[in-house]
Amino acid sequence: MRTAYVSTERRIRRRHRGAQQLWKTRPGQKLALWAPEPLVSPSVDLHGWIDVYIDHLRVERALARNTLEAYARDLNALAAQAGGEADPCNIAVDVIASLMAANVARGFGARSSSRQLSALRGFFRFLVRERAVAEDPTILLDRPKLAQKLPRVLSFDEVDRLLAAPDATTDRGKLHAAMLHLMYATGLRVSELCSLRLSDLDLQRGLVTARGKGDKHRLVPVGEVALDHATRYLSDVRPRHARPGEMALFPSPRGGQFTRQAFWRIVRRCAVSAGIVPLPSPHKLRHSFATHLLRGGADLRAVQAMLGHADLGTTEIYTHVAPDHIREAYDKSHPRA
Repeated sequence: MRTAYVSTERRIRRRHRGAQQLWKTRPGQKLALWAPEPLVSPSVDLHGWIDVYIDHLRVERALARNTLEAYARDLNALAAQAGGEADPCNIAVDVIASLMAANVARGFGARSSSRQLSALRGFFRFLVRERAVAEDPTILLDRPKLAQKLPRVLSFDEVDRLLAAPDATTDRGKLHAAMLHLMYATGLRVSELCSLRLSDLDLQRGLVTARGKGDKHRLVPVGEVALDHATRYLSDVRPRHARPGEMALFPSPRGGQFTRQAFWRIVRRCAVSAGIVPLPSPHKLRHSFATHLLRGGADLRAVQAMLGHADLGTTEIYTHVAPDHIREAYDKSHPRA
């Protein structure tokens, strides 16, 4: 972030707090019928406010790095369309509409356009709260309609073949097996799996501490099979390859934690070896974890907690993937089934 923009934002906030103090009265005094004047800093252009907003998301909302990068890409696209030196007050709805139209011409899907519009709405709501703009121009735009896309999941047989693909006689195979088993056993996101620390895995209690979106922590149980592979990896492989003081549970050969791209290559390589077509992404293991739990009769709220979903509606999509368990629950529970 540019230092000039940071100092400008700090001055804006100090002035705002000073104005708010004028609303406070001493005992016996009447409330002053005075409001602080709008705070507009003409020295901060669009690029500057984008920097301030990204810093706000990072510090105050504690969003993940990948989420921040997505916000930055979407907002920088607006800066490229309107001009980075532009005053946010001069950005009208037609500028944003032209950006959405240009995205469609470049082949953006409805989901990508909807995500970008959400980022722009959050940005302009922030500017309205900071009194940098008078109104939010995005309120006049409709969100693109999204078709419900059901996640593709692996069958039980495909999961068995994928997990059996690593060569358990080699150090690399033991590492890959431990990561694959742990992801399927817990339903972690790829970023959560790669960022696990050595202290996050409790072998005695059979629990793993996941750090989800917004740096929220949750405890997820780990099955015995995954614990066995993790124990074998920790005792036979990690001591020989981890550097002194390394805190990552799965350190990469170059040091530090595994990247999402590296784990993606592991999944693809094992899928090719197992003959799984089409080749699954790592996130398919997370989808399969949730769907297989529901098919086994797991409670929807429990699955929501293990996945780290803030909204139950996000978890409910897996009930459409596994409708057979709903019918079984109905037949078992309804008095006139």
